[in-house]
Amino acid sequence: QVQLVESGGGLVQVGGSLRLSCAASGRTFRRYALGWFRQAPGKEREFVAAINWSGGNTYYADSVKGRFTISGDSAKNTVYLQMNSLKPEDTAVYYCAASRDLTGTDYNPRSRYEYEYWGQGTQVSVSS
Repeated sequence: QVQLVESGGGLVQVGGSLRLSCAASGRTFRRYALGWFRQAPGKEREFVAAINWSGGNTYYADSVKGRFTISGDSAKNTVYLQMNSLKPEDTAVYYCAASRDLTGTDYNPRSRYEYEYWGQGTQVSVSS
């Protein structure tokens, strides 16, 4: 059973920083990707960033590129999202997600349908 546990959310002022963590357990993630999505009240869940363990590639939404950095520690099965220069529009519940087995297939990191497992989410609030 795959489990994803997020941590690191909180309240921060505009321009501040937070680091989210997602600890994954239940399988070896070398053939998978881990991603971050977010959902603000009244809006659909949207892609933020992802990392593909097998190739080490990273992907970002245009809205966070240059401000957020995704990284991973394969030994700990943990992925991080460093968020800098936070804006009020970054306020949302942030979810960690683990993809299906990507062996021999194409992968669209921005599609939530690529992800089989989701964490419970962690709230990020940015005050102006």
